[in-house]
Amino acid sequence: MRQTQLFTKTSKDNPSDEVSKNAQLLIRAGYIHKEMAGVYSILPLGYRVMEKIIGIVKEEMNTIGGIQMKTSAIQSKEVWEKTNRWSDDIVDNWFKTTLKNGTEVGLSFTNEEAYSSIMKNFISSYKDLPQYPYDFKTIFRNETRSKSGIMRGREFYWKALYSFSADQEQHDTFYEKAKTAYSNVYKRVGLGDYTYMTFASGGTFSKYSHEFQTVSDAGEDLIYIDEAKGIAINKEVLTDDVLAELEINRDSLVEKKAIEVGNIFSLGFKFSEPFQLTYKTTEGTEVPVFMGSYGIGITRLMGTVVEVLSDEKGIVWPESIAPFKVHLLPLGDDITSMSFEEAKNLYIELTSKGIEVLWDDRINVMAGEKFADSDLIGIPHRVVVSARSLKDGKFVEYKKRNSSEAKIVSFEELIQMLTA
Repeated sequence: MRQTQLFTKTSKDNPSDEVSKNAQLLIRAGYIHKEMAGVYSILPLGYRVMEKIIGIVKEEMNTIGGIQMKTSAIQSKEVWEKTNRWSDDIVDNWFKTTLKNGTEVGLSFTNEEAYSSIMKNFISSYKDLPQYPYDFKTIFRNETRSKSGIMRGREFYWKALYSFSADQEQHDTFYEKAKTAYSNVYKRVGLGDYTYMTFASGGTFSKYSHEFQTVSDAGEDLIYIDEAKGIAINKEVLTDDVLAELEINRDSLVEKKAIEVGNIFSLGFKFSEPFQLTYKTTEGTEVPVFMGSYGIGITRLMGTVVEVLSDEKGIVWPESIAPFKVHLLPLGDDITSMSFEEAKNLYIELTSKGIEVLWDDRINVMAGEKFADSDLIGIPHRVVVSARSLKDGKFVEYKKRNSSEAKIVSFEELIQMLTA
């Protein structure tokens, strides 16, 4: 893509009404636009990143048997009354409205009731189980305060998978697969070294749930990490009994602030029983379906990557989710310059090989401004074409975003490095 095709512009200054690093950098670099507190539009660069994250999550969910669908954002009052979660006394962050015919509806703040209501139409026998539907969806929560950028919004995008199993044994088998899939997601988006499976409260139907917490000073949670075992415990469940059960020495724990980037829960019959979501066993007995819940905030994960992997110059995207692989910067005053022409040739060759390139084809922009914008935008590989690099042939200056050193390489060497 030519950079002049982007209608977005970079900014040198942080927005005055943002305190979170992720929002500051994403707004300055042109990835998001703030509509109001806790509400952001995703701009073209941000959308490309979000689509990369979605692709990774989708692959991991499909690997463990997930099947994608799409649930509606508008939710029926009658469905949610079955679990008493329509009541403002129980859930105080609904967005609700009234249709012209007087019908009350709400905008999804989670999906348990929606899936239970849908699956009741399709599950009646043990032969129908297990099932693992999931979707990507905009979720709405009427938060009192929203000060963490896209990590805690009033409107955000997430993935939710729900498991429908015949019994706890079948559920537990899938639950273990989900742990692995979630760990794979965080490794693939560049957060593997910072993210811990964390024991948390399991609620009514299990002793523990499992959160995935990424260590960051921007975190809202306190976790205690056993680095040798590679696991953590949320402060809310940290007791001597838990430590003994998990065979952890207290002395070995390190306290850290962390961002919750995903969670998995055993729900048991909490949402199947109110909907009479049952199935017939081989003996013909009607028993309730055993459920589980598995969530990842897509925009929250995007913001967490920025919080954890940025530096003083800007964002540092992992290659797996970067909007482009290469940022191509010709240095010259106009489109007739040799550097511009050779950059155009290189752009054509790289894109023909399937390499995603953002070509900074802006003219009359100083080199320092181009370099600063490139660092802010955070694309993994920077390639500079200039009169100096071309004086002895077809050479470019190549630099990784997370490296302090650049080197001169030929066009051929560059293509080999980028396609290896």
